[in-house]
Amino acid sequence: MAVCFPANQLTIIDYNRVVKDLNGLTAAEFLTALQTNFIVEEKGTDIYKPAELHNFSLYLDGKWYSLTAKPGTYDDNDPIGVLDVTISSNLILDEMLGIKDLRSDNRVDFVGGIRGLGELKKRVDSGEMKAALALYPVSMKQLMDIADTGNIMPPKTTWFEPKLRSGLVIHKLD
Repeated sequence: MAVCFPANQLTIIDYNRVVKDLNGLTAAEFLTALQTNFIVEEKGTDIYKPAELHNFSLYLDGKWYSLTAKPGTYDDNDPIGVLDVTISSNLILDEMLGIKDLRSDNRVDFVGGIRGLGELKKRVDSGEMKAALALYPVSMKQLMDIADTGNIMPPKTTWFEPKLRSGLVIHKLD
């Protein structure tokens, strides 16, 4: 079964991350460590949405932060390496938090962008999660570049809208 949508009628929404702990770091130590690879700016208590590619939102201890990847921390010539999901997975989740496998590590969870950044805040404020990371959505061009090079998208990279309704068709045979 397949379906076709014109590219101009398909929206790719961000697919965000929440983490249960900071791998033994305090919030202050985590923010300091982020400064190695990111320009870190406190944005206050109002929800902050990533403004552009390579800009991330971090929600930690009741405050939002802007994280902008420093030049040289990603490869613009690699269709997968340039993705914000790759940058955040490599430099934050793996390197800093020790989350090596996004598919199996129970310290990370994913929140589809359709639920909004308020859902990230809610899950952290409830104590269920320690921090949330919002990503800038993948562009249609990035998606096409990866397909054109024969690669596949990293896990939990895109949230597409509209979603197809699924169902089951049963035909009674006599």
